[in-house]
Amino acid sequence: VQLQASGGGLVQVGGSLGLYCEVSGRTFSNPYMAWFRQAPGQERAFVARTDWSGVSAYYADSVKGRFTISGVKDKNMVYLQMNSLKPEDTAVYSCAMGRSRSLLPVDYDYWGQGTQVTVSS
Repeated sequence: VQLQASGGGLVQVGGSLGLYCEVSGRTFSNPYMAWFRQAPGQERAFVARTDWSGVSAYYADSVKGRFTISGVKDKNMVYLQMNSLKPEDTAVYSCAMGRSRSLLPVDYDYWGQGTQVTVSS
């Protein structure tokens, strides 16, 4: 299984940005897909999680109402739409795939490379 993240960049406060995670290879059934982020000097933190059905979508309190995660199984793609961005959203964002609804990075089996998101004030 390989995950390829893309879509990061530089955006001003209040702006929007979309992240994409393409999944390839043979995956297990009913996977959970998540986005995590890591700011300089901080630990990797949970951002959002979903499954292919979207029923299990769940967000960190810090992004709830501003970010939307969605998965398109036919395209093997997971999206993270980020609106009303704040400077504290600046981080390297990584997508991950696992077998449980866990919010912990250690419980995810596969990871994409990170993509930088920078929100300027």
